[in-house]
Amino acid sequence: MLQQLERLHAACFPHKPWSASDFMDLKKSGCDIIASENGFIVYRVVADEAEIITIGVAPDARRGGVAAAMLAIAEQDAKKRGAAKMFLEVATDNTAARALYCSAGYAEVGVRPKYYDGVDAILMARQL
Repeated sequence: MLQQLERLHAACFPHKPWSASDFMDLKKSGCDIIASENGFIVYRVVADEAEIITIGVAPDARRGGVAAAMLAIAEQDAKKRGAAKMFLEVATDNTAARALYCSAGYAEVGVRPKYYDGVDAILMARQL
């Protein structure tokens, strides 16, 4: 599974691909990973908060509902485990991801200047 995640991440984020070891380290640190043939989401639940670490969908499967489905599954799991709020960060220039999060009920709650290699990150949150 980790090798498949490595290949999928490279297809989604060719400029900064993660290795199988990176995914293993995330699992060891307490993150959860939901993956399918076309996408993945990495998130963590700590006490009453949850955070999306990353989400990716293979380029040829985008705009087909994969990300929205994985987001919903992660939110349901986090809520079941006691999280009341889900957080995430998204680059200001990632309009597709921002549209996804807005349509799922996330609201902007802050900005992290130059967080992504000089690009600001928008901090978003949603009650679960």
